Amino acid sequence: MQIFLVLVFIAAGIAVLATLAMGLVNLTKMSSADLMGTGDAPTERALKSNKLMRQRILFQGIGIGVLALILLAASASGS
Repeated sequence: MQIFLVLVFIAAGIAVLATLAMGLVNLTKMSSADLMGTGDAPTERALKSNKLMRQRILFQGIGIGVLALILLAASASGS
């Protein structure tokens, strides 16, 4: 069980790094018009950046939850 949780924790960490990298690439492609806004609605790049940030936060939450389960299982087994 603990091996499975460790693998899920590693996968969550990789997912966090991947979404962070995609967010940074998206940020470097933003123009000044994207940053300033050209109208009432947000630009497509800004929406994509926001979506990537939400995904990163979700993966971080999953990682923290799995880490808590790993620690709980380790303390219950007396390791």
